[in-house]
Amino acid sequence: MSKHTRAAVLTSVLISAAGLLSACSFSTADAMCSGGEYPVLAVNSTMGGACVKNGDNPPSGYTRYPKGKMPKHVEDKWDTYWQTHTVDEKGTISSAP
Repeated sequence: MSKHTRAAVLTSVLISAAGLLSACSFSTADAMCSGGEYPVLAVNSTMGGACVKNGDNPPSGYTRYPKGKMPKHVEDKWDTYWQTHTVDEKGTISSAP
C-alpha cells in the first residue's frame, strides 16, 4: 500500500469515526428545558409546566417533580406519565380525573 493510499484510508477512517461519535453524543429528542434550568409541574394539573433556573425555587402554583420522576425529554417515559397523573401541594401523586 502506498503512502498516499494509507493516508487516504486513515483520513477516511478518522472522518467516519468522528461522524459516528457526533451522532451518538447528541440526542434528537427535544429537551424539556434549556441548559441551566429544570422542569416543574403545575400543582393539581396535567396541563401546566415551566422551566426554572437552577438554584431558584418553583414559582407559586408549581412544584418540583417527585424524585426520580422528572421528565428530561418531550414524550419520554415521565413526560407521558405526567399527562395522566398529577401531584398536590404535599407531593401526593394521583391519577388525573
